[in-house]
Amino acid sequence: MQGRIHGTEILNSRQFFVAVKRLADALSYGTDRSPFLGSGVEYVQSRPYQYGDPIKSIDWRVTARTRKVHVREYEAPKRMPAYLLVDSSASMTISSHQPSKYETAVFMAGGLALACLDRISPVGLLTLGGRGIHVRPSLSRDQVMQWLHKLRTYRYDEPTELSARVLELLPGLTQRALVIVLSDLHDPQSMPVLKRLAQKHDTVILQLRDPAEVTLTGVGWVRAREAETGRAFVAHGRASWLDQPALEAELKRAGIDHLRIDTGQPYAARLRQFFKARNLLGRGAR
Repeated sequence: MQGRIHGTEILNSRQFFVAVKRLADALSYGTDRSPFLGSGVEYVQSRPYQYGDPIKSIDWRVTARTRKVHVREYEAPKRMPAYLLVDSSASMTISSHQPSKYETAVFMAGGLALACLDRISPVGLLTLGGRGIHVRPSLSRDQVMQWLHKLRTYRYDEPTELSARVLELLPGLTQRALVIVLSDLHDPQSMPVLKRLAQKHDTVILQLRDPAEVTLTGVGWVRAREAETGRAFVAHGRASWLDQPALEAELKRAGIDHLRIDTGQPYAARLRQFFKARNLLGRGAR
């Protein structure tokens, strides 16, 4: 799946784009073109009937209450732009097996981007590592393919910039957006920034986890250091080094939709069901 060019790694081109297309098809299958955003029309108000209004639009409840015929007015919802925030830092690229967290995140970003375009929703990209690639939302499939091509190349030494990148992005989000963060959340300063993001934008976190982070089977207490931050931590062989329940509880309190993706397990069906549930049940659905 990978090759090497001048100290960097590169994902195999043919297999990469085949996997991305398959995921996009799986996310769109059986839904209204895409499960990310609501569809159809939204109710605005009821008003008095005017000659020529269709009978099917009559608001019978308001008509019965006022004893005057009223009709319901609707408007088509604006397409919400989507931003994909892909963590390219060291802890994402270093893995105990293949695919790595980073490789999985790029596959998911590609599938999500193509599904958004099928929904006619503009999509953009921001990387959360040292490279700082920023592509503003558009409906251009060629643009998506270009940034996917860039993401195929990566290094093992990028620092985490999740908090800084999100803070840089916020002033430019002049309208409500769907922001999907694909990260292992190894930035200890990220939570306050993510909460701030969720105050004004529809925020989703797809948390990537390597099997080695779940448990260090067969060992006792382990002292280790996080890949790009240098933060020291202590973990036990029977438990994850990250306090996952506390993290999930804090995200829930902040109104942030969250799905954990374990790279050692199939994820396409869970990802599709997750976004389908958000579409049907509204914000906060799991």
